[in-house]
Amino acid sequence: MNQNWIIGIILVLVIVGGGYVFLNMNAAPVGPQATTTPTTTIDDTQNPSPASSAGKPSVVTDTTVSPTNSTAVVTGKVTPNGSPTSYWYEYGQSATLGSKTAAQAIGSGYTAIAAPGFITGLAKDSTFYFRLSAQNAYGTVTGGTYSFTTNNNPPSQGTAPAASTNSATAVARTSATLNAHVTPRSSQTTYWFEYGDSTDFGSVSSFQSAGSGNTSLAVSSAVAGLSPQTKYYFRVNAQNQYGTTNGSTQNFTTPGPAFSAVPVVTSQVASPVATTTATLRGTVNPSGSQTTYWFEYSTNSLFASASLKTTSQRSAGAAQGTVSVQSDVISLRSDTTYYFRVVAQNAGGTVRSGAQTFTTK
Repeated sequence: MNQNWIIGIILVLVIVGGGYVFLNMNAAPVGPQATTTPTTTIDDTQNPSPASSAGKPSVVTDTTVSPTNSTAVVTGKVTPNGSPTSYWYEYGQSATLGSKTAAQAIGSGYTAIAAPGFITGLAKDSTFYFRLSAQNAYGTVTGGTYSFTTNNNPPSQGTAPAASTNSATAVARTSATLNAHVTPRSSQTTYWFEYGDSTDFGSVSSFQSAGSGNTSLAVSSAVAGLSPQTKYYFRVNAQNQYGTTNGSTQNFTTPGPAFSAVPVVTSQVASPVATTTATLRGTVNPSGSQTTYWFEYSTNSLFASASLKTTSQRSAGAAQGTVSVQSDVISLRSDTTYYFRVVAQNAGGTVRSGAQTFTTK
């Protein structure tokens, strides 16, 4: 074999070997192997983000327990995930459990809601295991299993709150006020409303405190973002450490029209008109949708952008009738002709009136 062939073979070996070393130096490091989480250490501490479609509920069993010699208040959270959901606690003196509390309805929204349970009839100075379970049309889900030990303390006295749903008030095209009565029954109580365009609800109002008294309180919550000309169902929910109470289901219908119409505008004679000031006038019909208006004015009849000025925006309300509007303008040039028009805007669109003129003195 001649010398050139030997040199060629050596070069090939060097290139191949160097490439192998380079690839290995730049390869991603190998991570640890995944392992199966033992069933005795279920991690249910992660609360999933709200889903865009209905599914099985999500549950989180809390480790905090308030035991006595014969009872225990246990807590957790349930996210219904878009379908009417009930929850309960399973418990027993071994990890196989065996007993359970009565099921309680907790709605159908996508918000994680506190889910307290009150376990009774326990033996004192004994260890019990428990876990939170929830069920809807898509399936049953259980949380992690934890334990607590009863003691010699007497049980606390109390019951779940009372709640009754009342008629909605201040019903408008896209908003309403939901009303109810709640009796905390001497235990710190939270209330909220569920609402939606079916008896499955799906939306929840803000969570508010009803205190811990023993008298019936009138409570309410304003909700917005509703659809016009739509029937809505709603109910109140009240909750304390002894359980959750659901009020009866009521309904209301938002007024129409279902779709926003553009406002109707006209410009009127400006008055009064002085040397450097004037009051611009016009009318606006909001066509039943929340409407804002303003005036455009210019020394150019085409309202060219170079000379165009505008007044500040103001509300014309959301009525179905015509309202008079006006705006004062200042710093005008004396002895000058101005052109102006009314502009109004709502969810249906933006419109401009025909032009009017005035001449300063």
